[in-house]
Amino acid sequence: MSGHSKWSTIKRKKGAKDAKRGAEFTRLGKDITLAARDGGGDINMNAALRLAVKKARSANMPNDNIDRAIKKGTGDLPGVKYESYIYEGYGPQGIALLIEVLTDNKNRTVPEMRHLLSKHNGNLGESGCVQWMFEKKGTILINKKDLNEDNFLNDLLDIGIENFEELDDEYQLFINPEDFSNTIQLLEEKKYDLEGDLSLVPINMIGVESRHLDQISKLIETLEDHDDVQKVHTNLEIIE
Repeated sequence: MSGHSKWSTIKRKKGAKDAKRGAEFTRLGKDITLAARDGGGDINMNAALRLAVKKARSANMPNDNIDRAIKKGTGDLPGVKYESYIYEGYGPQGIALLIEVLTDNKNRTVPEMRHLLSKHNGNLGESGCVQWMFEKKGTILINKKDLNEDNFLNDLLDIGIENFEELDDEYQLFINPEDFSNTIQLLEEKKYDLEGDLSLVPINMIGVESRHLDQISKLIETLEDHDDVQKVHTNLEIIE
């Protein structure tokens, strides 16, 4: 999953840049909403939501914003009914795109997604056209700072985690969805500095030369900036 990891690193750097642009609360709110949609609104029972809320609070996101994001995900926002959809399509260089959406008006969202994709050399596909290229996984990032790597690797063995990668500043762990919440709890008890979420991870990668990255990044950023879009998944692997 090295290509996926590298793209994840780029997205994380992009997230830091977005924070400087004042868009951080929007990103954090979407993470909270998606976690609440998938696992419910109780942070004690939903590890992904607990981590999303923790991250939002560390960024000084107001509690009212956090509560609203949770209620949006659980469908408890008064006067508004949101529905979840996943749209599938293709971007430049044939990369696959899965677009997770939460909308109160599907008839508005679908043509807007089609327009954004067409505008950036992509196209909206039929249901099932690319989803087979992805699987649901829990992804956990462990900060390397002040980490005793020998103890950490022993802890992974004790927990039963074998699928992980070493990145520049972090370890990235891939967890089966049914084990995600328990794994988060075990790592939290050991006081690791971590982030994590449940996400769609690519199985089949498409190699793209780095010279095409700007065009692809522009499309994904445009999609992610749409109010209804919660998350965009791709099977992009960057070839130097």
